[in-house]
Amino acid sequence: MSQNRCAWVTSDQLYLDYHDHEWGRPTHDDRELFEMLSLEGAQAGLSWITILKRRENYRKAFDYFDVATISEYNEEKIQELLEDEGIIRNKLKVRSVVTNAQCFLNVQAVFGSFDAYIWQFVGGEPIINEWGTHAEVPAFTKESEEMSKDLKKRGFKFVGPTICYAFMQATGMVNDHTKECFLADKDSFEGHRRE
Repeated sequence: MSQNRCAWVTSDQLYLDYHDHEWGRPTHDDRELFEMLSLEGAQAGLSWITILKRRENYRKAFDYFDVATISEYNEEKIQELLEDEGIIRNKLKVRSVVTNAQCFLNVQAVFGSFDAYIWQFVGGEPIINEWGTHAEVPAFTKESEEMSKDLKKRGFKFVGPTICYAFMQATGMVNDHTKECFLADKDSFEGHRRE
């Protein structure tokens, strides 16, 4: 029996698994948060499935998103990445991962963890939205605009309001599963409902 899912999900098994087991689920692990921030930045101007299909390649290419290791990448390593056909070989995007790793470490030093820092933008718990259709879901919100502004101030790249909102959706800071989706109102998505 097929289950109703969010309208953006295709029949691709990668998409199905990502939607059913990851998207919208609260993430608090710093390495996972850095991975999603990096992948959402890589997605800019592309479809998410394009990145999802290259996710394992990204993990291997970027030392499984070990922030400390990436923060020390030199020009030789960057050039090596730009020749890697398994990832999106955009100079600005590749360099942004290294820059963001350095900024990420600075945030960890100030706040104790990136998790403590980033979740403050939603008051520490997920925002549970109740959209009827995918068309109602916004491209960005005031929270993602605030997050974007603060990340940019701290030196991060590829963190515009739309990228930040996609990151928030991916890491469960907001639950945007639409009402027709079988994951719309699961107990695993605890948090406050938007008034």
